[in-house]
Amino acid sequence: MTIVISKDIRSNYDGYSFIINLINQYSQLQNTIITFDFKDIKFLEANLCAVIGVFFEILEKNGNKIVVENFTTNVSTILRKNGFLEPFGFDKLIDNYDTSLKYKKFTSTDDKGFNEYIQNELLSKRDFPSHSPRLGKEILKNIFEIYENARTHGECDLIHTCGQFFPKSPNKPLHFTIVDKGINIKHNVSSFLKVDMEAADTIEWAMKKGNTTKTGDTSGGLGLAVIFDFITLNKGKIQVISSNGFYEYYNGIVNKNTLNSVFEGTIINISFNLNDINHYRLTVEVEDDFENIF
Repeated sequence: MTIVISKDIRSNYDGYSFIINLINQYSQLQNTIITFDFKDIKFLEANLCAVIGVFFEILEKNGNKIVVENFTTNVSTILRKNGFLEPFGFDKLIDNYDTSLKYKKFTSTDDKGFNEYIQNELLSKRDFPSHSPRLGKEILKNIFEIYENARTHGECDLIHTCGQFFPKSPNKPLHFTIVDKGINIKHNVSSFLKVDMEAADTIEWAMKKGNTTKTGDTSGGLGLAVIFDFITLNKGKIQVISSNGFYEYYNGIVNKNTLNSVFEGTIINISFNLNDINHYRLTVEVEDDFENIF
């Protein structure tokens, strides 16, 4: 069978909805050769390979074989640079402009590999906002907490990551996306609080520092406390999609919405503003200079 991808896909409410609708429409297919036809797509934000990768993981786990075809040159170029198309017979391209973050799948036990990926692909990216080594370690620790949450709360086998840098856009956004297909946030938070809440509200609850459904001595929440502060000053963006909830924080404004279908897992997209000339460090590092700190 052939599935035609009929629209450009961006990291916004419509883009996430489109992919999630596809997942729900076709995830029950078994033992079928499925051809994905990309002829109608002229633009695809490559960080969303992490979401598409989860879709492909579900299909392949059901014994399906995936074929991809009919890419425009622009789309195939970026998907060859980040390695997403390699398993489908496409040669990889060298990313001379350093605009892609590799598409990777991590098992729930690959702590070392995930940490190295964040350090090498994200924090070491050319033009990433200047920051102190200690802040870099805290950002790394925060992002690792997302990975930890995926295996602790989500109970999933694989965590998918990808990203893309858009140097020609005004704020030069660097999108970094991490996805798991485990237990969603609505289920975890509603069960923990023993209250049936809207999915977007459970995401907002989990975003607040100190809130966690973990028990014992392990800290939790979504692990984004330092990153949330950093993104606020950096004028970046955070998006979280789980169950049928959509949460976005941008320029001090929270936007919550409801998807028309459920994603059984969690998508987190962090957009860093790389047009930022400030230098950042932790408050505890500051002595006499009180500019650009948190």
